[in-house]
Amino acid sequence: MKRRRKERIRLSQKEEELIRAIRNYRLSYPNGYPQLLYFIQQLVDELTDLP
Repeated sequence: MKRRRKERIRLSQKEEELIRAIRNYRLSYPNGYPQLLYFIQQLVDELTDLP
């Protein structure tokens, strides 16, 4: 069985923030659910905005 080589990826602060928000998304239901969803959508829009 071949071993997979681990690759280290450097994230920007916004990318790390997005990952943390997505991980906490399910835990926030029902109290923080709408605000966190809006926050995640804003981060995705910022990260995918083309110059």
